[in-house]
This record gives sequence, structure tokens and C-alpha cells, in this order.
Amino acid sequence: MRPAAAALVLAAANALAADGGGTLGGTYAVRLLTPETALKAAQAALAKCRAQAFQVSVAVVDRSGITQVLLRDRFAGPMSIDIAQRKAQTAASLRMDTSVLERETQPGKPAAGLRRAPSVLALGGGRVIEAGGALVGAIGVSGAPGPANDDTCAAAGIAAIAEDLEF
Repeated sequence: MRPAAAALVLAAANALAADGGGTLGGTYAVRLLTPETALKAAQAALAKCRAQAFQVSVAVVDRSGITQVLLRDRFAGPMSIDIAQRKAQTAASLRMDTSVLERETQPGKPAAGLRRAPSVLALGGGRVIEAGGALVGAIGVSGAPGPANDDTCAAAGIAAIAEDLEF
């Protein structure tokens, strides 16, 4: 790197560090999952389900709901792919675990109408992934017998990366 370019990069880094809040003008800094961390979470969720003889699909999305990793075990049903992604996207978009959403959107509850929103899937198995109190992504699992089992596998995926997310 040329000395002038290096000085410019250093000046920008110092200005950002001096800002303290991570904002500079009209922008702000965000934390994102690395592909390696997303893959580690997906593999751990898949391993947890396999240990219970469940064939599933696992999706990990970034904070915007864009898929980073998608794994389908060899005998997982074809619909499990879409369902895992929708669970992860729902958790990321609404910033809540889908098992909570499932309870809060039952008929007669104030949020019941969310179940009719396009792409929302109010079934357990989608969990938010947070680091330092901020949303960094979500994980969705589909294919185990029942949403509670999907949720257990998703929790195992998050547990596997918990140390990686601490800062």
C-alpha cells in the first residue's frame, strides 16, 4: 500500500475510533456472522438432529434474512429446505424466536394477524442469533418430528458458536 493511501486508511480508522458510538455522519457499523461461524452453527444443529435420528435441513441467515448457509441431510424432505429458510428469515425479520411467535400469534391474541403475512412462519425451530445484544443472524431447522425438536436442534447450533460471538 502506498504511504499516502496508508495514511488515509489510518486517518479514517482513527476518526471512526474517536467517534465512540460507531457512527460517522449518516452511517453506522454493524456486526455480521462470518461464513465460517454460520457454517459451524448449521453443522452443530444438523449433528444434534442426527444424534436423535432426525433428518433435517438447516438454514442460517444474516441479520437481513439473506441465507448464508443451507444444509440438507441426505434423507430430509424437499419441503424442509424452504421451511428452514422461512423459519430463519422470520426470526431475523421479527427479531424473535419462532416458538415465541407461535405462542403470541394464536387465534384471539393481538398479534394473530402476523400469521397471514407473506413469508412469516410461526412454528418453532427458528432462533435469533445475537452478539453483544445485537442481532447478527438467525438459524432455522425443519424436518424433525415437531417444531419443539427443530427448536432444540437450532438451540444446539447457537450454543456451538456462543464463544465465537462473545466480544
